[in-house]
Amino acid sequence: MNEQRDIEPYATAPTGTEPDDMTALEACALHVAASLDRPMTLAALQAAQSGAKGSVTLRDVITAAERAGLQAGFGRRALKDFDTSLTPAILILDEDRAVVLEDVLADERLALFDPALGQGVGVIAREKLDAAYTGFALLMRAEHREDIALNATGRQGHWFWSTLAENRWAYSQVLLAAVLANFLSLSTSLFIMVVYDRVLPNEAIESLIALTVGVGIALMFDFLIKSLRAGFIDRAGQRADLVMGRRIFDQILDLQMRARKGSTGALASTLREFETLRDFFTSATLVAVVDLPFILLFIGVIYLIGGPLAIVPALAVPFVLIVGIAVQPVLARLAEKSFADGQSKQGVLVETLSGLETIKAAGAQRQMRARWEDAIARQSDHGLKSRAVTQFAINATAFAQQAAQVMIVFYGVFLITAGEVSMGALIAGVILTGRTLAPLAQLAQTLTRFNQARTSYRSLDALMKAESERPEGKGWISRPKLDGEIKFDGVSFAYPDQTVDALRDISFTIKPGEKVAILGRIGSGKSTVARLMLGLYQPREGAVLVDGVDIRQIDPGDLRRNMGSVLQDIWLFSGTVRENIAIGAMQARDHEIIEAARIAGVEDFVRRHPSGYDMMLAERGEGLSGGQKQAITLARALLGRRPIMLMDEPTSSMDVQNEAGVIARLKTEMADRTLVIVTHRTSLLELVDRVIVIDQGRVAADGPKAILSRGGVKGGADGTQT
Repeated sequence: MNEQRDIEPYATAPTGTEPDDMTALEACALHVAASLDRPMTLAALQAAQSGAKGSVTLRDVITAAERAGLQAGFGRRALKDFDTSLTPAILILDEDRAVVLEDVLADERLALFDPALGQGVGVIAREKLDAAYTGFALLMRAEHREDIALNATGRQGHWFWSTLAENRWAYSQVLLAAVLANFLSLSTSLFIMVVYDRVLPNEAIESLIALTVGVGIALMFDFLIKSLRAGFIDRAGQRADLVMGRRIFDQILDLQMRARKGSTGALASTLREFETLRDFFTSATLVAVVDLPFILLFIGVIYLIGGPLAIVPALAVPFVLIVGIAVQPVLARLAEKSFADGQSKQGVLVETLSGLETIKAAGAQRQMRARWEDAIARQSDHGLKSRAVTQFAINATAFAQQAAQVMIVFYGVFLITAGEVSMGALIAGVILTGRTLAPLAQLAQTLTRFNQARTSYRSLDALMKAESERPEGKGWISRPKLDGEIKFDGVSFAYPDQTVDALRDISFTIKPGEKVAILGRIGSGKSTVARLMLGLYQPREGAVLVDGVDIRQIDPGDLRRNMGSVLQDIWLFSGTVRENIAIGAMQARDHEIIEAARIAGVEDFVRRHPSGYDMMLAERGEGLSGGQKQAITLARALLGRRPIMLMDEPTSSMDVQNEAGVIARLKTEMADRTLVIVTHRTSLLELVDRVIVIDQGRVAADGPKAILSRGGVKGGADGTQT
């Protein structure tokens, strides 16, 4: 396998025109998906990427495969165990290589697709492949079409319940451990009963020693079982945490912009509720819930050893349950209000931290402080009420527990006098009564946490049901390379919760390589046109087409990897200048980053800094000027020489000299690419040959930029009448 000549031609099976810089694992995954009639695009595969090194991992391939309607599993399997029922399969080789086992032939030969050797399938001897095979393989199977159609919760199952179901064996172990622990806990009370009734009257010291050793062993097993039970819960919770956490964050990344509701702080607060939900299923609270059914066991044992004594805990248990259930409607309402207040408080906090500089400059501290204190006061008030109700239930449970122990002693005295029970049975009954009511002592707190967890689940479930850019069951045709034609065909659009259209029946066509400026007054809809081109929003009527294809048919990853964009709102991330330029690019090379930085003007200020491209930036690029931030954002868009460039006021914060340099370099760089500029600045018109003027959501003028100097056109480059 180490030599390419070992593989003989077998058949031709082209996989399509994919980029040459794909990894072997990516190429193999796309090949298998296509051969199983569940084709994936490279963009969809890379959209599942979670590795920090910029390459797709095995876990990412499994995630992308499940989204594409494939069952996938990874594990160890010897090469001799493969037959035709297990092909095609991705074999992991040494040195980070991968091949697809297509077929098992006669004479110990195997048919392989090796992306390092081209698009065809070749034949190799089994022993030669075995020398390079690591022993691990990724198997894929196409899901049945009807199963996909009927699975309302998606191919990956419900984001919460299916994840818990995957850990059902761990929770079964928790239940088994609870059964054993509760049976072993009987040993103490039975030991005391035997000592009082048999050992003391007969002074049977040898029996006492034997009983003590036996109880000691039972207590040791009880300790070990409870420790194991806690470990089972923790491990199950950790696995569920990783899976659910990733799915929730993936949903955030894939969320359609129109589906986003509320402020950033409110959304962050919703995500934080995942902690509440997770803690409920990974804490001692769950143990208390598991112990509840064993209340009947303890009452039964009390009846066996103490007869009528069982009536006391039998009456105490319903009393505690009634109190716990009675407060639930109140706790549920308070949990909902507390959650809403928490969202409001988090919204104020995030808004304040994000706009602290503006708040200080505008002197708006008083207004923000008032909003903060109001949010805190409301949350504190509801929290106080919730704690008061919870404490009432806890106190009532404690009262019932103590009263039950007092009453069982009181009643037991009469039973002992009547000769119906022994002294040891009474003491054992007191101990077991405490053990019976112990889970109920946590019931009120458990139910409070249950209400909080239920509220958290509902908010997260609503988020997970929101519209996604990559909905379950959606298939894409791979379009890794676009020519650059853009067409708006009768597009009308209104932002969510807005009654007035931002765009009305917009139609125009931009040919590949054409240079166009979108002009208009403030609020005319220019930036909306840019957002629709990027597929961030979908038109209410009409269609946006790229290369003659409705962009709703194009994988969002394919669309945006062919379209470099500079949006009006500049956003930089904490990290180095290099990381901010290369973010979103797949395996960006240093010379490409430097070239993009040179064109955008980043090189002008980075080369003077001691750290160069490793200069650390704070959140949102704090410490840089507006022009420097724009230069980094422009370099990010230029990286990769994408066929379409979309720029919304790309130089609005630059000084005249820097802007002139950037324009001159862009003029050369954009010579063979489609360029769309949304701007008010006349200086940028040097880059274009055609202008489209938008006025009140409609196309007011469309033609060569010379029309701006002829007069009669509303909404010129500076927003005035021309």
